[in-house]
Amino acid sequence: MIEAAGGVVLRSREGTMQVLVVHRVRHEDWSLPKGKLDPGEDHQTAAVREVAEETGVRAVLGAELPEVRYEVPAGPKRVRWWTMAVEGGDPAEREPDGEVDEARWVPIAEAPGLLTYPQDRHTLQAALRSLVHGEDA
Repeated sequence: MIEAAGGVVLRSREGTMQVLVVHRVRHEDWSLPKGKLDPGEDHQTAAVREVAEETGVRAVLGAELPEVRYEVPAGPKRVRWWTMAVEGGDPAEREPDGEVDEARWVPIAEAPGLLTYPQDRHTLQAALRSLVHGEDA
C-alpha cells in the first residue's frame, strides 16, 4: 500500500472562502496538495510538509477528513486528509518545479469545476462540512 497525506487549505478573503489547489506537471491535472510519506514519517507530518513543498504555504492541521483509497500503476494508494489553516507563505512566491508548476487560491464556488478528480471534490466537500459543523467529517 502506498501511503500518502495531504491538506485542504482554506482561507477567507473579502468575504469569499478559498481553497489552495495545485497544477501537477506530470499528470496535467488540478488537485489538492498531497504526497507520499517519506520513510519513517507519520501522516500528519507528511501532510504539512507536502502542502509546504507543493504550495509554498505553511499550514497547521485541523480536523482529519475521510481517507481516500484508489489504484495507481504502482498499486493501491491510501491518502489521509486534514483541513488546514494558513500560518504563512504565499503560493505566488513559490517557484515552479518539475512536480507542481502552479499553486493558487481558488474561490470555493469555482473549485469543483477546476479539480480534475471526483475524490478531490468529495474531500473538499468533507472539509467544508467539517468547517460548518466544527467536527471531524
